[in-house]
Amino acid sequence: MNTIWFKRSGWFYIPSSLPGVFVCALAAVLCATVFVAVDRHSHSVSDTIYGVFPFFVSTFLLLDWIGSRTSRRIA
Repeated sequence: MNTIWFKRSGWFYIPSSLPGVFVCALAAVLCATVFVAVDRHSHSVSDTIYGVFPFFVSTFLLLDWIGSRTSRRIA
């Protein structure tokens, strides 16, 4: 099954089908949940940034990998 979920535009992947939108929404929900959970116990902005950084980076790397495997380039 060779389905195109994303279209590549420069460095970014734009969802072009329902599975692509679902993957992006899932990543956004995960990042928002992690941000709220970490920010609740943080005492400063730097505490929040240090707390969410590993989760955000791994989520966006996974999203980039999924986008690269299921995309085509737009001219």
